[in-house]
Amino acid sequence: MGTYAAEIAVPPPADAGERPADAADQPDEQHADGAEQPAIALGAAVPAAGLSADGPSPNEIRVPVLKNLDRAITGLITAVPPLLLVLAGSQLWNRELHWRDVLIFALLYVPTGLGVTVGLHRLLTHRSFKTYAWLRGLLAVLGTMAVEGPVISWVADHRKHHAYSDRFGDPHSPHVDHGGGWRGALRGLAHAHVGWLFDHSQRGARERFAPDLLADPVVAFVDRTFLLWSLLGLAIPFGLGVLIGGTIGAGLDALLWGGVVRIFVLHHVTYSINSLCHFFGRRRFATSDHSRNLLWLAPLSFGEAWHNNHHAFPTSAFHGMGPAEVDPSGIVIATLERVGLVWDVQRIGAERQAAKAL
Repeated sequence: MGTYAAEIAVPPPADAGERPADAADQPDEQHADGAEQPAIALGAAVPAAGLSADGPSPNEIRVPVLKNLDRAITGLITAVPPLLLVLAGSQLWNRELHWRDVLIFALLYVPTGLGVTVGLHRLLTHRSFKTYAWLRGLLAVLGTMAVEGPVISWVADHRKHHAYSDRFGDPHSPHVDHGGGWRGALRGLAHAHVGWLFDHSQRGARERFAPDLLADPVVAFVDRTFLLWSLLGLAIPFGLGVLIGGTIGAGLDALLWGGVVRIFVLHHVTYSINSLCHFFGRRRFATSDHSRNLLWLAPLSFGEAWHNNHHAFPTSAFHGMGPAEVDPSGIVIATLERVGLVWDVQRIGAERQAAKAL
């Protein structure tokens, strides 16, 4: 059983969007070693109530009401960016790519990527730190602008992944029911990368895996307005292109690079965590799954590719756990902590790391 299993049925911490009056007075070592509150019971090695050790029950699986429509929308979001990438390639070939397009790509890639890693993943999925309601909402919006699905569905799928990591019930394992040999390996990698998006047999039920977020009015609003934030993520680069370049054509070029190409790159970086980081790389800590650290993917993923570290200590706010393991998301969280915007930041002490080290 994955270490996140015991967390999924726990109600959200009460913060009402404001920092508790005594938060600044709490000793730093309270969470310095990543120790969890007893009521949350994180890190349990036994199934939580309602979770079977043999696999998920029907109430843990989300089945879309309109499967074909869901697949069509998923196919559109997945297929259009690589098709338009051909147009981007032609601009490169003909030397029509402008520096403003590269700048706008970066200006959108960094905040929306951090919205996924710091917001959707480390904050909303694993609650590795606490923050104000307005910042929680902003991070959820930025993550939604990556167009990886509604925020609560994203979290539910990821929590289910941790509950059943690399065994029956994992939505996107490359190692379950794909056959042996190199063909089975390729089938598994294809499933973990994009195939699982069209397979509704093991998607996480929102009511089971994310009841805390369904009850959070800020996150629930962002979830309901997924289309709005996705379109805003396309409108911003177009507007920047018109503003900087002075023409509609410049806006369309910026929309291509800061919108479509940016979404394509973010998607496949995220997908690579699901696929490549459960297949290639090194294992630093003992875990019950196949998670691995993949050095070259770490910068593009803002530190998410230290994936074995993450599976060993899911609630840690920092995935890079050594001087050579650069973790931009962790740096952002530490910076926010220093200026007082986040608190109760989960850290893993040297003793706990040594206990799991290989």
